[in-house]
Amino acid sequence: MSPKRPRIGLVLGSGLGPVVDAIENQIVLDYNQIPGFKKTSVEGHSGSLIRGTISGVEVAVMQGRVHFYEGHTLDEVVFPARVMASLNLDALILTNASGGINSKYRPGEIVMIKDHINLTGNNPLIGPNKNEWGPRFPDMTYAYNPEIRAQFQNVAKQLKIDLKEGNYVGVSGPTYETPAEINMFRIVGGDMVGMSTVPEVIAAHHMGAKVAALSCVSNMAAGMTSDKLDHDDIKDVALLGVETMKKLLIGFIEQLGKK
Repeated sequence: MSPKRPRIGLVLGSGLGPVVDAIENQIVLDYNQIPGFKKTSVEGHSGSLIRGTISGVEVAVMQGRVHFYEGHTLDEVVFPARVMASLNLDALILTNASGGINSKYRPGEIVMIKDHINLTGNNPLIGPNKNEWGPRFPDMTYAYNPEIRAQFQNVAKQLKIDLKEGNYVGVSGPTYETPAEINMFRIVGGDMVGMSTVPEVIAAHHMGAKVAALSCVSNMAAGMTSDKLDHDDIKDVALLGVETMKKLLIGFIEQLGKK
């Protein structure tokens, strides 16, 4: 692996793996080669850690993630995020594919997560607290770093990308949500819904990492249209957002590289 400390950590969600094409000087490790990392079993998540550079900035990129619904413990799910958080990164950027609850969203759009609603029924910090990682009762007011969000908005403005912000509802899966559940999520303030990201954000924020998250709206959530939900369709639509996601990430990293 590169001896240089990465400045940026990226976690790529369902269907967003092609973003790695922007990485130069790649060194690739399969998750099976890394102690503590679990191999993902979900299509659209290849399961590789990639070191390299984007616009001359050192990055560490997770191509795919494991999920709670695959049968892993939450400790196993968030272990890679904790590794990233321990690297003293300038920013840890998580991405995912989500179902749109907000009627103003359209499939293929990228939305910046400004906050989350944890409805997974679990929390990675349950159990004895490791004081060297962070406090027993961490404040979550700024879990999604305001400065990083502002930087992304600045990049989006320069690129003429309409980067909306919204609240992400985290659920455990693997079933897609019922129309009644989606209606409830909308009432309590949810704009999009997905089965990842929330545990990772909690764990990384607990350790003091500067975290932000981008979500590709890959479908409208159950009940928003008459269509049934299908994972293959979701992966295909996520590809529509890959180029926009790539532009935003590269623009952000280039901006960081100037500092």
